[in-house]
Amino acid sequence: MNRPPLQPIGFLFSLLILLNGPSLQAQSFTKAEIARWQQKAKQVTITRDTWGVPHIYGKTDADVVFGLLFTQCEDDFGRVEENYITSTGRLAEVEGESAIYHDLRARLFLDTTQAIAIYKKSPLWMKSLLDAFADGSNYYLHTHPEVKPRLLKRFQPWMPLMFSEGSIGGNISVVSTERLKAFYEQRKSTSYVDYNDHYERESIGSNGFAIAPAKSATKNALLLINPHTSFYFRSEVHMVSQEKLNAYGAVTWGQFFIYQGFNENCGWMHTTSYADSMDEYLETIEKKGNALYYKHGKDLKPVRTQNVRIPYKTASGMQYKDFTMYFTQHGPIAGEKDGKWIAIDMMNTPLNALSQSYLRTKATGYDSFKEVMKLNGNASNNTIFADKNGTIAYWHGNFMPKRDPKFDWEEPVDGSNPETDWKGLHAVDEIVQVRNPATGWIQNCNATPFTVSGSSSPDKSKYPAYMAPDAQNYRGINAARVLSEKKLFTLDTLIAAANDPHLAAFDELLPPLLAAYQTVSADAANQSKDLAEAIGVLKSWDKSYGKASVGQTLAIFWGEKIQRLARSRAAGDQQFDNLSLTAYTISSTSPQEKVKALADVLADLTRDFGTWKTPWGDINRYQRLTGKVQETYDDLKPSIPVGFTSSAWGSLAAFAAKTYPGTKKRYGSVGNSFVAVVEFGRKVKARSVVTGGQSSQPGTQHFTDQAPLYCEGKFKDVLFYPEDIQKHVEKTYHPGEK
Repeated sequence: MNRPPLQPIGFLFSLLILLNGPSLQAQSFTKAEIARWQQKAKQVTITRDTWGVPHIYGKTDADVVFGLLFTQCEDDFGRVEENYITSTGRLAEVEGESAIYHDLRARLFLDTTQAIAIYKKSPLWMKSLLDAFADGSNYYLHTHPEVKPRLLKRFQPWMPLMFSEGSIGGNISVVSTERLKAFYEQRKSTSYVDYNDHYERESIGSNGFAIAPAKSATKNALLLINPHTSFYFRSEVHMVSQEKLNAYGAVTWGQFFIYQGFNENCGWMHTTSYADSMDEYLETIEKKGNALYYKHGKDLKPVRTQNVRIPYKTASGMQYKDFTMYFTQHGPIAGEKDGKWIAIDMMNTPLNALSQSYLRTKATGYDSFKEVMKLNGNASNNTIFADKNGTIAYWHGNFMPKRDPKFDWEEPVDGSNPETDWKGLHAVDEIVQVRNPATGWIQNCNATPFTVSGSSSPDKSKYPAYMAPDAQNYRGINAARVLSEKKLFTLDTLIAAANDPHLAAFDELLPPLLAAYQTVSADAANQSKDLAEAIGVLKSWDKSYGKASVGQTLAIFWGEKIQRLARSRAAGDQQFDNLSLTAYTISSTSPQEKVKALADVLADLTRDFGTWKTPWGDINRYQRLTGKVQETYDDLKPSIPVGFTSSAWGSLAAFAAKTYPGTKKRYGSVGNSFVAVVEFGRKVKARSVVTGGQSSQPGTQHFTDQAPLYCEGKFKDVLFYPEDIQKHVEKTYHPGEK
């Protein structure tokens, strides 16, 4: 492709890409840089415990961040680099043309020029952490010349400002790249499709429980931290400085803050929220001469434009695609509907987001944690909280724009009507929340906040609908049952609650199947010995998961098949939440279809596994072979049976598995990742487990050493205090030492 002439803004942006790209990155680090890093490394001590977990010590917070990034690169440089290739909008440079609109999306909402400007204006304490991030990453590359990055041979201190939340998808992930492509490539009207299909996706977004002293056997508050992410998305670390940093928990690769975890005073767990923190505006566009304007009240305002060039990899070398991006006061243009352009307004305050993400790790209790939340820098998460004073709390979202409640904010609104403009942000005290509920427990499993504490839950009528449009799901139903039924909890019984095996979806799905069989059983065409026996297995099944369960195998395979049939009959734009899909499945399929689906399942299982009487654990497996971001799977290689299953069925412990090319068995890739239980007494007590192990390197000691615990729902002791860590030391070193 020939390069067309660049406009001035596009030229500046591309120049920045080049300056921060391969041309400069290929240069070696300077002697002055190396000397500075070597001196910094002497101030950092890393102790790896016998599970490989790094306990990182430094005089200052910046020292610890330096050490943290070094250890993250040691454990999985590939994922550290991948996250920054993605967040800085450079994925097409390594993956090719298919990623162009992924990169365009990143540039629409925040580009490197903005991030650099924010970095330069950051307060000194934040700038020191950002510098330490880059220094620790670059020192790793200097001391490990055998590591060959895909793209990023030099990390820059502004990069974390483009990756300021620890969520698995980030705020912009809900913006459809297909819709961007339809608009920016074709620039013609297309039929509108709501690509924000979060109700349709398997719910992978996490569980959090908090137990008040009144329901604790030790009279100390307890916390369950149970994120559901793609496997190996976060690592387990301990950060300690002489500036009152002492935090333990899960860190997303490449970030420098504990995303979900605890310190000696309190703990925090985030669950993905569907609180409405972003809006789509339908803009009325008019063209006058060569200029574009959008209508706002009685005014016509100019559409702001910016040119950008996206590099992308091809077999013949790097090529480029140029775009003119469009913006109104409501945000970047990301699509079109019925002749109107769609602008998207969402949180775009990376310094606040990054500050909040870091500062909450140093909270001393409820009041200080809440003070940090006033930064309003968390747009995609709910928070479950517990502290050593016995306070438990829950906040539904954080960044919450004020809106006129007369509009339907679940749909695009008229951008030409000034009444639809945001009216500032809600204060922390105004969002949906609960503190120290009389029931003594809190749970959130990515569902409605109006059942988080049973009878002590927030009153839905007191809040505008846009604050909490979240639907109920089967995990939420199951969690509320488990927490309300038990009188007192310990760390052990909290672990048992987190692993409660009941699959609540089948409380509703199975009875119609059993009734349907009675209806059609007199028909010889639908009757067989195997079918009758399978119905008997399902009748006697306790609707709980287990490695040896044949009933679970039949129920899940049947549930998947009958739901696919039901979905095929739904309108193209029809959305389902967890519960409404079940109701639609039941109502839209006939008794004969329900029974035939089970008969087909028996045939499928017999074909693939030799018998339909196959226990769930023979099919549902954990396997880690390569440690790569995109793992591969092989039925002929060792794997471990797993009883727990997809959260779509109400499984609190989540393990979403599927077949891969060449496999009959299913292998998990999403679900329980870092899981911990914490007790906040005079001293913190905690247990944890991660999906496989601390290292991404096959054949190393910590590649899968935690997998047997993980697959059984068991936990290891967390080593938090120096005297405990010293009893279980594998290695102590400074960064860069061999």
